[in-house]
Amino acid sequence: MPRRQVTNADVARLAGVSRTTVSRVMNDGPGVKLSDDTRQRVLEAAQKLGYYPMAAARSLVTGKTQRIGLVLGEGQHRLAADAFFPVFLRGFSVSAHQHGYLVVIHLAKDVLDQEECIWLIRKQQVDGLILSGPSLNSPLLSRLAEERFPLILHGRLTGSGFTCVDVDNSAGAHQAVSHLIGLGHRRIGFISNAHFSFSGAQERFAGYTQALAEHDLVHDSELVKVAAFQPEGGKAAMEQMLRLPQRPTAVFAASDVIAFGAMSAIRAAGLRIPEDVAVVGFDDIFLSAHAHPPLTTVRVPAYELGQTAVELLIPLIEGDKDVSSVMLETELIIRDSCGAKATRCP
Repeated sequence: MPRRQVTNADVARLAGVSRTTVSRVMNDGPGVKLSDDTRQRVLEAAQKLGYYPMAAARSLVTGKTQRIGLVLGEGQHRLAADAFFPVFLRGFSVSAHQHGYLVVIHLAKDVLDQEECIWLIRKQQVDGLILSGPSLNSPLLSRLAEERFPLILHGRLTGSGFTCVDVDNSAGAHQAVSHLIGLGHRRIGFISNAHFSFSGAQERFAGYTQALAEHDLVHDSELVKVAAFQPEGGKAAMEQMLRLPQRPTAVFAASDVIAFGAMSAIRAAGLRIPEDVAVVGFDDIFLSAHAHPPLTTVRVPAYELGQTAVELLIPLIEGDKDVSSVMLETELIIRDSCGAKATRCP
């Protein structure tokens, strides 16, 4: 015979309280005032019987769904091609579950499509939202600002007024390019991992140009290419650079996935890495240490970024308006692809 489902009436009988009291304790609704003894008796009875309130009932009492949403711009392409995001998602999910929240993931076709995000908020009824890969041109942000909806940006938009979590992309790129310059390179290519309307791509490009300027190196527009997430984009961009009358002696790719494509093009051209063309990436995904040769890259704490995004969002959901943005540190991991001795540069 199937086991009968435990109800709040069973918990009430064991704890010696009313069903209403059980409901108030388990759902922890606003304005609930109960003695510590009563609350403890109910919780112990519920644990002994294995009773858990239905999420729908809890939502009616608390006014919250206990769900948070994550929107990934260009989501399907990014998840399919970029090993950074599974690690970010793991940190995000673990932290959300630790706080008692379920996760709703939306793979947006375009972060500019505000209707998809509004649909997520209205139809899926999430309590808060994390938008990964915000665009400088997105009308969605002003709409969410008007509604005062709890929102955290994974990516920095200066002057937007939203709380964000990110790494200092510009500083990481600056360190990577400065390292190449320190190795003697003067003609260094840049391959972006996204269009410059995305804040992260723009910041990594800014770090690249700043490093060149500090060493009185000319910024050659022919050495700047835009690729989008997939290795094929990095390969195509590198092939274009290699056809130049004066090819680069080094290239900085704004993601490891793009760097892998660039390395493929270099090898296909019969050139050696790093003897003919040095390569540096960004992210330090798990495959980077196993590339041929192992890839020098800027390490990004992907797990901690996902975890921190949730840690910032929960207080916003609970009504705290003074939540500050967080910037996590990067670290230059030097391997064989740049021609220097393997080391770590914080």
